[in-house]
Amino acid sequence: MAKKVLNLTFPKKLIKEPLIYNLGHKFKVVTNIRKANVTGDYGWVLLELDGDVGEIKKAEDYLKKLEIIVEDVEAQDN
Repeated sequence: MAKKVLNLTFPKKLIKEPLIYNLGHKFKVVTNIRKANVTGDYGWVLLELDGDVGEIKKAEDYLKKLEIIVEDVEAQDN
């Protein structure tokens, strides 16, 4: 199992989408929101992902395909 913390910046067009909920259903990862700031025009989330390294990578790639800016904050292998 691995743990990774990502800073996600969302474009305006995705603010109202349930992206974090979808991550937990599309991939075998557990999501934990550590911090967030969302307005009508802008949003960012500090998101912790727990799971297999491969599943976390797939989740990151999915977010990037949606044009979300994904930045690594920290990563840990358990």
